[in-house]
Amino acid sequence: MKNALRISLLLIALLFLLAWRFAPARQASDEPEPSGEVRRPDAAVPDHTRTLRVLHGGAVEEMAMDEYLLGVLRAEMPASFELEALKAQAVAARTYTLHKMAQGAIARHPDADACDDITCCKAYETAEDAAAGWGAGALYYEEKLARAVAETDGEVIVYDGEPVLAVFFSSAAGHTQGAGEVWQTDLPYLQSVDSPEDDSLVPNYYSVVTFTAQEFRDRFLAVYPAAKLNGDAGGFLTDITRNDAGFVSTLRVGGVTVRGNELRTILGLRSPSFTVEVSGDTLTFHVTGYGHGVGMSQYGANAMAKEGYSCEEILEHYFTDAQVVQWAG
Repeated sequence: MKNALRISLLLIALLFLLAWRFAPARQASDEPEPSGEVRRPDAAVPDHTRTLRVLHGGAVEEMAMDEYLLGVLRAEMPASFELEALKAQAVAARTYTLHKMAQGAIARHPDADACDDITCCKAYETAEDAAAGWGAGALYYEEKLARAVAETDGEVIVYDGEPVLAVFFSSAAGHTQGAGEVWQTDLPYLQSVDSPEDDSLVPNYYSVVTFTAQEFRDRFLAVYPAAKLNGDAGGFLTDITRNDAGFVSTLRVGGVTVRGNELRTILGLRSPSFTVEVSGDTLTFHVTGYGHGVGMSQYGANAMAKEGYSCEEILEHYFTDAQVVQWAG
């Protein structure tokens, strides 16, 4: 009860603080205020004027873009990260949302522009839930994330004048990989680039997962029932190919050709950057990094921010030949 009261008081204080901290400055004037906001044709659309329909907690809510982005930042990136990395995350999330909205309604939530399901859109966390996790640092972290959103107001990553598919993931093994390695379509701005994180910067950078032969069979056959996984486990995985970034590109499993990222999903591995050892009746996967490996690496962005790179420089590194602009669309 006391914890709930403390969190409520923190949130009330936070709302007043943020309203004062990020409110636009007003100049005294004898002129009457205009009835509506006047914008240059080439000026960015402010986040607070964009209204989104967000499927959150099973219900559709209307909220401004800045409110939505703050919820995404709370859920998607550690608040302890460098400010420029948090700003890069805010721009990527804004861009991703606008890109998806431009594609039109989708079957999974036809009445909403975005949702809180990470398998479909982006994770979302409320201020109350985040404050409970942050504890005594709640006010500091909430203001820091609000600053990251406010200081990138209206900024979008574009390629050929349109918002890109601004995907991101947690950490890579030295390089990202191109979109065509994971999905059906390659994209010119989602190519393999260097990424500077390593095991000194990333928790659980290396992970190990072991399956018995039967556990492996059960998982793979549930997706590919025609696969032949009889006999020695040493023959389950063959013809492993890797791309230039070091990720497993394709392999054959029981005679079925799959992508490395697909096997990662089937087995629940942290990344498609893996090696496998077979000993008797067990298969052991040694995995580096976390996520699909396409787009912006979050830990890589934080490493670049620590080195002094700006939000814009980080994003233009991870999204090949794209630019960060004030978006008027």
